[in-house]
Amino acid sequence: MTTHTNKPIIGLIGTGVMGKSMAGHLINAGYEVHVYTRTQSKAQDLLERGAKWQASPGDLAAECQIIMTMVGFPSDVEEVYFGENGILARAQAGSYLIDFTTSSPSLAKLIYKEGLARQLFALDAPVSGGDIGAREARLSIMVGGSHEVFNEMLPIFKLMGTNIVHQGAAGAGQHTKMCNQIAIASNMMGVVEALVYAKKAGLNPSTVLQSIETGAAGSWSLSNLGPRMIADNFAPGFYVKHFIKDMKIALQSAEEMQVDLPGLKLAKSLYEQLAAMGEEESGTQALYKLINK
Repeated sequence: MTTHTNKPIIGLIGTGVMGKSMAGHLINAGYEVHVYTRTQSKAQDLLERGAKWQASPGDLAAECQIIMTMVGFPSDVEEVYFGENGILARAQAGSYLIDFTTSSPSLAKLIYKEGLARQLFALDAPVSGGDIGAREARLSIMVGGSHEVFNEMLPIFKLMGTNIVHQGAAGAGQHTKMCNQIAIASNMMGVVEALVYAKKAGLNPSTVLQSIETGAAGSWSLSNLGPRMIADNFAPGFYVKHFIKDMKIALQSAEEMQVDLPGLKLAKSLYEQLAAMGEEESGTQALYKLINK
C-alpha cells in the first residue's frame, strides 16, 4: 500500500482530458489525491487507482493542503472558488491554491487577493502542451504569483511538466498563456492552409510535412496536429470551444491595453464558423474541415 507520510494531501477539481492525466502523475508519485468533477463518471479511472471522491469543491478544499483546479471557463473558475460551498469559503488557512485553467488575468488577480486575505496562497498556472503533454508529463507551465510560493510548489509542478517558468506577479501566468494562444492562433491557420494547399497541388501531405516540419516552418502544431489533420483525426486534445474562449479573453485583454491583434481576430472568426458547423467538441485541428472544402 502506498504511504503518504509527510506529503500534503492534494485535491484536483476537474478531471477532463488534461486534469485526468495530471492527477494520475500525482497518484503515481505517492500523493493522496482527492478529486471533484461535475460528472463523477469522468473521475472513475482515478478513483479505481486510489483517488478519493469529494462531493463539492468546498468539501475537497476542507480536506486538502494543495487545491488545484483545471476547469473549462472563467465562469467555472468563479463558481468553484467563490461559490457558497467553494474553495475560498472552506479551504484551511495556509493552503495553496493552483489554478491551471486558462482564464482571465483579472480573475487570477482577484483569487490571489481574496486568498491572501484568508491566508491562502494562490498561483495562476495555465499550461500548454495539450493531451500529449499532459499524458507524458511534458507540459509547459506558466506561473503567476509569489516567487516564494512558486518555489514551494515547484516539486509538484515538475511531476506534470518540464518547462516551468515563474512569469511574475498574480495574473502574469494568464497573460503569458494569452501570448501562447495568440501565437498558436495564427500558426494553426498557417498549418491548415499549408496542408490544404499541398493536397490541392496533388502532393502527398505526409511527405510535405516530413520536409517542412524540421525547417523554418516547424512548430508544435505542425508536428503534432498536422498528422492528425491528414488522418482525419479530429478527436480533442484541446477543444474548439475552449480555444474560442481563450481567444476572446486575449482580445478583451488586448482591448484593455489598446492593442490591435488582427491575426487573432481572423482566427477567432474562423473558429467561430467552425463551431457553427457543429465542431465545438472537436479538437482545434478540425479547422482543417473548414478550409478543406
